Amino acid sequence: MASLRTVRKTVKGKKAVDGAGVHLVRVVGHSDTADFDPFLMLDAFDSENPDDYTAGFPWHPHRGIETITYLISGDIEHMDSLGNKGSILDGDCQWMTAGSGIIHQEMPKASRRMLGAQLWLNLPAEHKMTAPAYGDIKREQIPVIAEEKCRVHVIAGSYKGTRGAFQGRFIKPDYLDVEIDAGGVWSLDTDSEATVFLYIIQGSAYLGGDDSTLYPEKEAVLFGQGDRLMVKAGGEGIRFLLLQARPLREPIAWGGPIVMNTREELDLAFRELDSNTFIK
Repeated sequence: MASLRTVRKTVKGKKAVDGAGVHLVRVVGHSDTADFDPFLMLDAFDSENPDDYTAGFPWHPHRGIETITYLISGDIEHMDSLGNKGSILDGDCQWMTAGSGIIHQEMPKASRRMLGAQLWLNLPAEHKMTAPAYGDIKREQIPVIAEEKCRVHVIAGSYKGTRGAFQGRFIKPDYLDVEIDAGGVWSLDTDSEATVFLYIIQGSAYLGGDDSTLYPEKEAVLFGQGDRLMVKAGGEGIRFLLLQARPLREPIAWGGPIVMNTREELDLAFRELDSNTFIK
């Protein structure tokens, strides 16, 4: 018999200012790494005021991680030290493997609404220094599965036999954008060994078979062990991002935009930045 996952922890996140002055909510961060492993960080943004975000994220380095930027609506221009450049637009996703090192910038442009999230996914120790790479995922490449009172956008991994627009090379998460109409019920069979959490973009829901607690928007919910997840939408419906992947259970040495396994590796990365030998 399937074991239902119940709520283990909720995280509201904190308002933060990052980059050159971008206002966002840091939902998952440094203090959550053990619980959310292999997910390191989740920054969420939702604004109709361009002053909140157009200062952008000027040139900065990354090593040892993958960054996954998903835009429900908005426009973010990007370019990097390897000569790549482009834009992430409504419904698009960019999966960047920083690997051995990349220097890039992300510059949001004034939009009707900037709504989305950036997720940091850890890389296993043996792949920390892999070659940098991009996965540019366009809106039209993302399958949308229509079910009763529900629509599931399959960004990565798979959902009920439908492969997503992208497949992770090192960590292989399922990444779903799920919309449920008011009163709708949605369930998902999960990997019993995986870390599973969702971030509520808008609306609310009852979770884990508990109809007494309504979980509100702008909150991340981490689930305990089990092999089935259940979500019942509240009166206004719900839209959320669902992530699941098996944990790495490896040591973490985190210094700003660089995440390695040891302090020595972290120190080396910053020495290489200072000596202009960071890019391999």
